Amino acid sequence: MAEEEGPPVELRQRKKPKSSENKESAKEEKISDIPAPERVPKHVLFQRFAKIFIGCLAAVTSGMMYALYLSAYHERKFWFSNRQELEREITFQGDSAIYYSYYKDMLKAPSFERGVYELTHNNKTVSLKTINAVQQMSLYPELIASVLYQATGSNEIIEPVYFYIGIVFGLQGIYVTALFVTSWLMSGTWLAGMLTVAWFIINRFCYLLMSASTYTFMMMWEYSHYLLFLQAISLFLLDIFSLKQNDKVYEVYKIYIFSLFLGYLLQFENPALLVSPLLSLVAALMLAKCLQLNVKKGSFVAKIIKVINFYLVCTLTITLNIIMKMFVPHKENGHMLKFLEVKFGLNMTKNFTMNWLLCQESLQAPSQDFFLRLTQSSLLPFYILVLIICFLSMLQVIFRRINGKSLKETVTLEDGRIGERPEIIYHVIHTILLGSLAMVIEGLKYIWIPYVCMLAAFGVCSPELWMTLFKWLRLRTVHPILLALILSMAVPTIIGLSLWKEFFPRLMTELMELQEFYDPDTVELMTWIKRQAPVAAVFAGSPQLMGAIKLCTGWMVTSLPLYNDDDLLKRNENIYQIYSKRSAEDIYKILTSYKANYLIVEDAICNEVGTMRGCRVKDLLDIANGHMVCEEGDKLTYSKYGRFCHEVKINYSPYVNYFTRVYWNRSYFVYKINTVISFQS
Repeated sequence: MAEEEGPPVELRQRKKPKSSENKESAKEEKISDIPAPERVPKHVLFQRFAKIFIGCLAAVTSGMMYALYLSAYHERKFWFSNRQELEREITFQGDSAIYYSYYKDMLKAPSFERGVYELTHNNKTVSLKTINAVQQMSLYPELIASVLYQATGSNEIIEPVYFYIGIVFGLQGIYVTALFVTSWLMSGTWLAGMLTVAWFIINRFCYLLMSASTYTFMMMWEYSHYLLFLQAISLFLLDIFSLKQNDKVYEVYKIYIFSLFLGYLLQFENPALLVSPLLSLVAALMLAKCLQLNVKKGSFVAKIIKVINFYLVCTLTITLNIIMKMFVPHKENGHMLKFLEVKFGLNMTKNFTMNWLLCQESLQAPSQDFFLRLTQSSLLPFYILVLIICFLSMLQVIFRRINGKSLKETVTLEDGRIGERPEIIYHVIHTILLGSLAMVIEGLKYIWIPYVCMLAAFGVCSPELWMTLFKWLRLRTVHPILLALILSMAVPTIIGLSLWKEFFPRLMTELMELQEFYDPDTVELMTWIKRQAPVAAVFAGSPQLMGAIKLCTGWMVTSLPLYNDDDLLKRNENIYQIYSKRSAEDIYKILTSYKANYLIVEDAICNEVGTMRGCRVKDLLDIANGHMVCEEGDKLTYSKYGRFCHEVKINYSPYVNYFTRVYWNRSYFVYKINTVISFQS
């Protein structure tokens, strides 16, 4: 009976199997079908380890050497170690002076908590204004630097200023290391990393002074969501053309959302992050994914759905951004939108602030010298070559995807299809977006040029790029794979040797040349303020000078060299009227409205002659006030007053009734603003 009943029992068990058991058995069958991986020989493992070790060592060494180079050059340029503290602080220009002054304030605070409270409720910097400096100026790097300085015991070893600039140079070194590693990972050889670093150092155009370094270090934190917006656009285009796995892309979108809301909380509920285009785009992409239908890839319906999805994301992004701006109170960069309208010719204005921003060199289109320097170092020609090959290969891949052809899971060197690598497509799209912006605003070259160095170095060191080119040329005389491997080693080697021969002596000359930072007039001014001015005094003058006064003396000022706050921009415009053709009474009313006690007139601005026509401060003021004709048809308003900065120096009525000169040197004239006005002759 047992033998006869055995088969039926077995059949009944197969007739109703559990789904989980079926899946497990299927998995076991698949696993059993997979051949056991062969053991890698020890000499191969050793070669891989040696390659990784040497590459990592080269990456770290490159970053450290670049940081040491910046430190040495900074010392040679300013004689920093031989200067008094006041002279060192004067080397901080513009907004960098404000950031460093808050770093000093944190070190002077009795505790970290008290220091943070004073910065978030700051009423000792700008007269008649309490600001949350941590939120408005993104002072988290300064907070971290102050904590590190005291927690590591550096206050017993090194002066605060050296620790601060050491962090700046160290971050530059980390940046160079990151460029090295990125190029290495893309090309598979650390030779590309070395070439990236060489091009980056040579094409810094000029030494990154503290203002530029601090701008990169500090300000990019504040505007990082705009850069992430460009990254999100690049990922979105990858997703649209099915060039990347959707799950990985949407994981990145989730990281964006998490980072935005975390930043919103840590930056004291900064509304700028809620109304940022990044949040609107990512939210639109997540909503579009929920509405996306599953259809067969490559079919006509799938192509139509892709087009609808693209339109839906664009429409939702704009709609969500408008809705957020309607319900979230914000003052985020309204002046920047007006600036962009004027920049692209969509609007005309006589507004002083807008025209002053347009006249800034960093906000103008790149000059011919910019491209000439890139060409002389051979960077631009190779970048264009690599970009064209990668871009055309990317278009081939996109057309194949449109026609329903699937991508290969693994692309071999023999295939000659560098455009099938998703990371290459992403970097190509990203560098095109950044390059387009850099062609309009020169200041963005500090973001674009590292990308150029990385992409160009990756390309010339990549056999896949040369193989892609040879596939198009249908090279038959020489074996294309062999030639691609030879060129991927020979071309970067030749470039490296030529750069070494031409530019290494220049770098050594820069380090050996002793330069001197000599500004005795500013030193004398700061010394006079610290010795003669009352502690409660409020100073008025150009924003750049006010930043230096805040850092070097700690006295309160009427304005700051910051351009992300509408109120401060309006203050700057009003204070600049001291260089316009306005009456003594008008200037007096403006200054007293900000509770100013002292006025500082700079001879360099009053007698400015060296800048581009129409971009001098006094010209911009005359245009805004109608005292100069800017275009045909403009109405000229005659001013019966002379230029205030000239007239006040002559010491005659009514100027002497409002202002009393208390100090002057070759560059600066300081006037006390009278509280009691007498018009007696």
